[in-house]
Amino acid sequence: MSASTLADRDCVPCRGGVPPLKGNDLAEFHRQLTNPAQWKIVNEHHLVRAYKFPDFKSALAFVNKVGEVAEAQGHHPDILLAWGKVEITLWTHAVDGLTESDFILAAKIDRV
Repeated sequence: MSASTLADRDCVPCRGGVPPLKGNDLAEFHRQLTNPAQWKIVNEHHLVRAYKFPDFKSALAFVNKVGEVAEAQGHHPDILLAWGKVEITLWTHAVDGLTESDFILAAKIDRV
């Protein structure tokens, strides 16, 4: 599966009871991202990526677009907005770890 295919998929609602991705499965989804080096996997639990912008207005516009994508997918990241910087943190709260939907949303955010 390519990164563009991952971004074309839809997030699947998770109600829990599914084990979070670990090891090779986690690494395989990470490799499918367009910019895997930009997305850091932290403790096999969450994904983090920082984006830089020339000013606050541009960063805010990006946050609003990410918010639209997240609402459409029903999967919501933690977003830190600062002057010239946005940090996105993703994980699936219902399983307290990473799922395929986190990588789908990451790929979609990279398209914004």
